[in-house]
Amino acid sequence: MLKKVLIANRGEIACRIIRTCHRLGVATVAVYSDADRDALHVALAGEAVHIGPSPASESYLSGDRIIEAAFCAGADAIHPGYGFLSENPDFAEAATAAGLRFIGPSGAAIRAMGLKDAAKALMEQASVPVVPGYHGTDQNPDFLLSEAERIGFPVLIKARAGGGGKGMRRVETAVAFRDALASAQREALAAFGDASCLIEKYITHPRHIEIQVFGDDHGNVVHLFERDCSLQRRHQKVIEEAPAPGMPEDMRRTMGEAAVKAAQAIGYSGAGTIEFIADSSEGLKPDGFWFMEMNTRLQVEHPVTEAITGVDLVEWQLRVVSGEPLPKRQDELSIDGWAFEARLYAEDAERGFLPAIGMLAHLDLPEDLARIDSGVHAGDHISPFYDPMIAKVITHGPDRATALSRLSTALAEVRATGVATNASFLRRLANEPDFAEGNPDTGLIERHLAELTMAHPAPSEVVALAALSLSGALEPAAPNDPWARLPGFRLWSEAADFVTLDHRGHHVAVSFSRRGEGAYAATVDGRDIDLHPGRSGDAYLTETDGRKHRLHAIRGDRDVTVFKGGESWHFSLVDPLAGDQEEAGAGDRIVAPMPGLVKLLRAAVGADVSRGETLAVMEAMKMELALSAPRDGRIAEVLVAEGEQVLEAAVLLVLEPPPETDHG
Repeated sequence: MLKKVLIANRGEIACRIIRTCHRLGVATVAVYSDADRDALHVALAGEAVHIGPSPASESYLSGDRIIEAAFCAGADAIHPGYGFLSENPDFAEAATAAGLRFIGPSGAAIRAMGLKDAAKALMEQASVPVVPGYHGTDQNPDFLLSEAERIGFPVLIKARAGGGGKGMRRVETAVAFRDALASAQREALAAFGDASCLIEKYITHPRHIEIQVFGDDHGNVVHLFERDCSLQRRHQKVIEEAPAPGMPEDMRRTMGEAAVKAAQAIGYSGAGTIEFIADSSEGLKPDGFWFMEMNTRLQVEHPVTEAITGVDLVEWQLRVVSGEPLPKRQDELSIDGWAFEARLYAEDAERGFLPAIGMLAHLDLPEDLARIDSGVHAGDHISPFYDPMIAKVITHGPDRATALSRLSTALAEVRATGVATNASFLRRLANEPDFAEGNPDTGLIERHLAELTMAHPAPSEVVALAALSLSGALEPAAPNDPWARLPGFRLWSEAADFVTLDHRGHHVAVSFSRRGEGAYAATVDGRDIDLHPGRSGDAYLTETDGRKHRLHAIRGDRDVTVFKGGESWHFSLVDPLAGDQEEAGAGDRIVAPMPGLVKLLRAAVGADVSRGETLAVMEAMKMELALSAPRDGRIAEVLVAEGEQVLEAAVLLVLEPPPETDHG
């Protein structure tokens, strides 16, 4: 067994690897950038080495610095986790050449599967079914358009390098093809340093089903069954499960054998995933799936496989790289129950899933209800430099209904403040009828996006509790305070208070009066309610109109977030002395909706633009966002340059009315 492992990663995956190493008695070394100096993975590791500035390109993607850190710390192996350098064959080979053990496949195996076009050609030779499409090297836009027309729309443009949905675009028509191709190539170049793309037939009723494979250096390869990753948004996985619902046993066997055959074709050693696309239009069938790509690393969603097999995949990785054979044969592996994983992100689903950046002021995760894999804690800053994942919430049960119910319950108990999260969106998705009935597909989220992301109005009891909290009425009195005996005392009048709250730009006036013994009468939007807030553990148990409600209120200096039934509402106090801000000219400005990098500018001073025309493209946290002209006009000012990092609400461009046409 290894003596000391350096984890060349950050966040939850670094923490997850560290915990298994500690259980096995293997010493750990963390690496960190400037932004991660106080990160959780740094605190958990036995020691930590600083490797550079905050941008990943200058730290976590610097292979030379990471190898040097391993030598400085006396590590004998490097675990790359996922992302960053995990599928970089040059890094794997450099680590090996330096005398370190790379906890993953060989550089040759990574290289064989690293480019999707070459991988598909290799799979065809190995008799593994492949999606129809163009997988060649010609990148001429005219030629690729002709290939798309030959394949037939809709098609999927896919970057040949990397993964995670980067450089991927679904295209419905020939007219939209060129812009989609340019966008995919731009994103692929930024993410992987390779702009080349391939074109595939888009399966109209697709299921994304993948097989976990594992090989060793003794020629053994097994599969650990399938995961269904069909719930996706922008080709990014959202909720994964294992096994796949509706999977016939003959298809499971056929798909597993194909995955093993794919791994054997490249002499694979270590953990890997063979990703397939399946046509579910007539149900899952053994002849209705095709190879998409192989991920030559541990997957984000590996915990669901661990839950149903009882296997610690990181432990297997450590044992295999130490020269041991696989701990189990294929006939010793079996499926036990069902498991789900939901990816909890710092993002605002109600605002188009914009990344949320800032300090995570408060964080409660339901560790008594689910397995929680997290790399952050309260007080951490969610920065624009890395993926905004807060945690993975994993549940297991004897059957699908039980495991899914446990997931919904656990998500309802997530409480985070300081940044927006997608917890409510995830819970709504877990309860969505089609998904709950076992009918997932890659288009499900898009079809139901409106109801999954709609802003729910705050119930009266939530607004009233927020007002009481921000007024200070719920704060415990200081001990030995003589005025504490006279709560809400007024001479010759009823004790009353009035506050104005702001919720997403909407002002709500709340008046309330104390009725004694902890009771209040409140008026919210003209509705009179009686409120009896009392503490029940860490929650407020309120009674309104004869009904009791369990609420949580987490207060900041001038704001409060109230949680109820898996939903949350954030309120802040409105300063009564401050006038409303003038919004004049707002329609003439293109502002940054999030902190990020100005990736592309298509505007010059004096240029005439049309409503809906793309003027700029921003990038942050692995997401690219196009900003369009709000109306017809002419560019009056350009206040930023390509490559510039900007803050949220920064003005990028200013429009002026187009010149009037002279009809004289």
